[in-house]
Amino acid sequence: MKSFVVIITCIFFSFSSLASNSDLARWQEQAIQVTITRDTWGIPHVYGKTDANAVFGMIYAQAEDDFHRIELNYLNAMGRLAELEGESELYRDLRMKLYIDPADIKQKYNESPVYLQKLMNAWADGLNYYLHTHPGVAPKVIKRFEPWMALTFTEGSIGGDIESINIKRLEHFYGNGKTDTTVAQLTQDPNAEPQGSNGFAIAPQNTKNGKALLLINPHTSFYFRAEVHMRSDEGLNAYGAVTWGQFFIYQGFNEKAGWMHTSSGADFIDEYLETVEQRADGHYYKYGDKWKKLRERQITLPYKTEMGQKSKTVTVYYNHRGPIVRELDGKWISVALMQNPIDALKQSYGRTKTKNYADYQENMQLHTNSSNNTLFADADGNIAYFHSNFIPRRDPSFNWKKPVDGSNPATDWQGLHTLNETVGGLNPKSGYLNNTNNWPWMMAGPKHSPKASDYPTYMENYPENYRGIHAIKVLDGKKNFTIDSLITAAYSSHLTAFDVLLPILYKSYSATPVAELAEQIALLKAWDHRSGVKSKATSLAIFWGQELRRKAADNKTARADASSRGLSFSQYVAEYKAQIGVATLSEAKAKLIADFGSAETAWGEINRFQRLTGDIKQPFDDDAPSIPVGFTSARWGSLAAYGQRTFNGTKRIYGTRGNSFVAVVEFGDKVKAKAITAGGQSGDPTNPHFNDQAALYAAGKLRDVYFYQEDIEKNTERKYHPGK
Repeated sequence: MKSFVVIITCIFFSFSSLASNSDLARWQEQAIQVTITRDTWGIPHVYGKTDANAVFGMIYAQAEDDFHRIELNYLNAMGRLAELEGESELYRDLRMKLYIDPADIKQKYNESPVYLQKLMNAWADGLNYYLHTHPGVAPKVIKRFEPWMALTFTEGSIGGDIESINIKRLEHFYGNGKTDTTVAQLTQDPNAEPQGSNGFAIAPQNTKNGKALLLINPHTSFYFRAEVHMRSDEGLNAYGAVTWGQFFIYQGFNEKAGWMHTSSGADFIDEYLETVEQRADGHYYKYGDKWKKLRERQITLPYKTEMGQKSKTVTVYYNHRGPIVRELDGKWISVALMQNPIDALKQSYGRTKTKNYADYQENMQLHTNSSNNTLFADADGNIAYFHSNFIPRRDPSFNWKKPVDGSNPATDWQGLHTLNETVGGLNPKSGYLNNTNNWPWMMAGPKHSPKASDYPTYMENYPENYRGIHAIKVLDGKKNFTIDSLITAAYSSHLTAFDVLLPILYKSYSATPVAELAEQIALLKAWDHRSGVKSKATSLAIFWGQELRRKAADNKTARADASSRGLSFSQYVAEYKAQIGVATLSEAKAKLIADFGSAETAWGEINRFQRLTGDIKQPFDDDAPSIPVGFTSARWGSLAAYGQRTFNGTKRIYGTRGNSFVAVVEFGDKVKAKAITAGGQSGDPTNPHFNDQAALYAAGKLRDVYFYQEDIEKNTERKYHPGK
């Protein structure tokens, strides 16, 4: 039923190492129109006469800070990782190339509006000029950037929609058929860091200065984004976090409005069970009372070997919904998801120039911000919540949490839900809005939030989480917020998970007391459930919680039951708490003693921040300098998320994801903001801004943002044109 052709060949690429005279003249002409000012934290403030000039300068500045992260993001986006990493990445590449066909993307570039083409041209020129002026920087694969490539990476999330397709199952279908396909829903790492982010919007009625406030708090892998400020004489003046290689501020603000994205639990991707039969002229799938032919496409996948470049060509299949990605019980599975790169890039860039709620709402009419919810605030005092911006309208009688019958035309999408039909919030009476990658049914608190019963079930699949419970505690009924007090709320150290979990442990211990654990029970009972670098109870509680989750993951019978009921791993663990016994506490105590010599070890001795190299995958070393951190994983309800674990035999645990960029912004006649970035702006260990923010970051302290020209000039470290 499936076929592929393996081609053993050497692929030779010839690239001119020298720019043409016309290229160089164009680059130099643009560069003279651009000024990059590096402030005392190394943040680039890029000014250009036109938006295109600003794009040229900001991508040049990004390349100065970490070119290799830019290249890696585009190797992933274009399905070319195997050209760098080898055969192990073939099916990751195939997953991307199911949707990214260079010929198609080039055509879409030609179909793009002129203004967008100018921005893409400037983007490619900025990167190519950087490589021309930095001959010592050797690209791993991409020797020259072309404008159309910007359309392959148009949405700044840490994992795009395409990445929801399971690689192992894709390889099993299109590969050798030997890959294990028993990728159960609940077989994830039981202590993996929850994905997502925090966004708070505070209305003027709840602030001391009568001005709207916005918390921008994405949780990503560290160093996934950088800070950038870009300005032009065409109305561009945006500051915030930019995903390496993109030319728009993904999460940030301008002088009049700000936006923060969190991951959405809306169902915006669907799988279909297709009835397929093979005939002499190809494969056909049943659709109603007809049989339609599957489209076939040959995808060539180059990959690196010790013998040079080789390639594999795979025949892939599509129906009217999308590609075939796996097989289940004799049925082929097709996937439908959003793929509209032109509008996606228009929306991503366009939001940076919105000035008020009406502008932002108009930008949302493009319906391409699929995987994100949005928290919004503006200088007019509006605060708003927008749910996922791409929600297909479906027949609610089907169970959309599972693959549906593709032979039934009634399962086809029926257009998109309008903004008015989608979950949302605008200026609620509670005076605040929030989202922590939880359900939206508490966005404005217990009294003023939307009701799940008013919407189709596919509108939201996420449950409540401990961060969501925590957010209500620090926001509901609170008044007189300032920038500083909102920062304090965002860094609240209360671990709400233990409000639920520990009382059950105490009950179990009372029923079957263990003398050897009396001191540990006393330590936990005296604890206020707040984390901190000096807290010994934090260490014990977290080591115990991790043992609990491991035990829950090992209970295959209970897991199978939870899976049959469609529960996520977090939901299952919440149920499993009823089975808590004192054995997990005994094991936590033993591990603390074995690793650190005492069951009463301060959390800061265990939990550390360390940045040693500019590698994409960071090394960690217990004997090298590191900084104590009081935050914990988001799984325990920590708003300041700090996902961490051991590495290569370390005893200490080191952060790798969570709070990566944090900003709090006040809107009014003038915008005011404070921010912090994990580590520092530069990816170069020899640069003074490689790790200069680490101490502030670990302490939960934010620095002033220099937004206006007079502030930038007072705090200037270096000012130059690209190439100079």
